[in-house]
Amino acid sequence: MTLRQRLNIIIFGTDTPAGRTFDVVLLVIILLSIVTVMLESVPSLQQNYGNYFRWVEGALTIIFTLEYITRVWVTENSKKYIFSFYGIIDLLSILPSYLSLIFVGTQYLLIIRALRLLRVFRILKLGRFVGEGEQLGRAIKASRHKITVFMGTVLATVIIMGTVMYLVEGRANGFTSIPRSVYWAIVTLTTVGYGDIAPQTIIGQSLASFVMILGYAIIAVPTGIVTVELQKEKKEAEDKIKCSKCELAGHSADANYCRRCGEKLRP
Repeated sequence: MTLRQRLNIIIFGTDTPAGRTFDVVLLVIILLSIVTVMLESVPSLQQNYGNYFRWVEGALTIIFTLEYITRVWVTENSKKYIFSFYGIIDLLSILPSYLSLIFVGTQYLLIIRALRLLRVFRILKLGRFVGEGEQLGRAIKASRHKITVFMGTVLATVIIMGTVMYLVEGRANGFTSIPRSVYWAIVTLTTVGYGDIAPQTIIGQSLASFVMILGYAIIAVPTGIVTVELQKEKKEAEDKIKCSKCELAGHSADANYCRRCGEKLRP
C-alpha cells in the first residue's frame, strides 16, 4: 500500500490497532485543548500562566491544522469530507485560532472542539447510540411543521401578554416598553422567573399567575409532539423486522428470535 492508503486506514479506520490508537490520542488532545481554553478564561490563571496557555493553544492548533490537511489529502473524496458534518466541525475547530490574530477574544470559540468528541461513539463501536440519535433526528424533522405552528402560537401569546402587561403596569413598575414587557412574558411563560421585573398591581399579578400556569401546559406540548413521532419511528422499525419462517412482524428492535416460532431473525 502507498503512504496515502496507510494514512487513510489509520485516520479514518478504527478496526486496526494503529487507527484506534490514533483516535484515542486525538480525543485526549481535544480534551486538553478544551481544558486549556476554559482555564484561560479564569483571570488569575490567565495573569500568571497566560503565556503558557498561548503556547499550548498554538501547538495544538498546528497539530489540528496538520491533521485536517492530512484528512483532506488521504480521503478518497475530499469534497465529500470537507462538506460533511465532521469535516465542517474539524475546520471550525481551527479557524478561531487564526481569527484571534485579527479579532481579539475569538480564541474562546475554540470550545467548539468539544463537538469533535462525538467521534467517541464511532471509536468505541457505540453504533446503537448513533442509531438512536438518528431516530431522534428523524422524529424532530417529521414534527417540524407542528413545532413551527406551536412556536408561532407561543410567539403571538407572549407578544399579546407583554403588551397587556405594559398597559396594566406601566413604566412606573418597571415595564418601560413593550419589548421589555414581552421579555417578562417569555421569562414567566417558560417558568424561568428571573425576578428582575415583577408586577405590582393586583390585575398584573393575576395576569402573571395565569401566564405561569399556562407555561406548564405549553412546555409539555413539544415533548408530546416529538414523543408521538418517536413512537411512529419505533413502530415502523419494528414492522421491518419480519420472521422469515412464520412471517410475523412487529418484533422489538433488539430481538434476536421470533416470539412466535423461535426462528432466528437475523443472520
